[in-house]
Amino acid sequence: MEKQEKPVHILVVDDEERIRRLLKMYLEREHYVIDEAGDGNEALEKALTNDYDVILLDLMLPGKDGIDVCKEIREQKTTPIIMLTAKGEESNRVQGFEVGTDDYIVKPFSPREVVLRVKALLRRAANAAYVPAETTAKDVLVFPHLTIDNDAHRVTVDGQEVSLTPKEYELLLFLARSPDKVFDREQLLKEVWHYEFFGDLRTVDTHIKRLREKLNKASAQAGKMIVTVWGVGYKFEAVSD
Repeated sequence: MEKQEKPVHILVVDDEERIRRLLKMYLEREHYVIDEAGDGNEALEKALTNDYDVILLDLMLPGKDGIDVCKEIREQKTTPIIMLTAKGEESNRVQGFEVGTDDYIVKPFSPREVVLRVKALLRRAANAAYVPAETTAKDVLVFPHLTIDNDAHRVTVDGQEVSLTPKEYELLLFLARSPDKVFDREQLLKEVWHYEFFGDLRTVDTHIKRLREKLNKASAQAGKMIVTVWGVGYKFEAVSD
């Protein structure tokens, strides 16, 4: 008897019922299981009490807005989050990235685009979900104090696993694959976010800051590996001790 795969569980958060219904209809065609929330407080409660594979989170919500909801989720979980924003809210989108959003989609949007973005995030998660027991990990970067096991999508610092959001993980992996190479912010936005992002470059600075803080909490030496090259950008530098 074949083992059945666990269904993908998605939380759709929007105060407009018609948008929730539209997204639910398209996502259910992919056989995803959909939960809904119509305000920020309900969204936060559901996000913290359930384990979702992806959260679609509207920016403007009654109760708590999307920024606050995302911020509070990030204090406890690394669930991938896609922010839904209206045109003209660019500064809010930047805020969303700063508090840990993994992607954003501008309204009015194509439901097909939403499905494609969700699938992209799920593909990244699938890399961590399936690692054959018989297979020795081949895609592993080992540095003093820091190991990145890309087969298992796992980062360990001095033997302690560090929990990163998808974007934090991708940023670290990208930098670590090219030690000592300096990347400017535009390059990092293009390579790590995988599409042109026309917005505030503070997005990169904020992710770097969050990444450093998490590494530093486990090891001061690991935190020093993410180096700021003033006036240029950032690089990964392996430190000995």
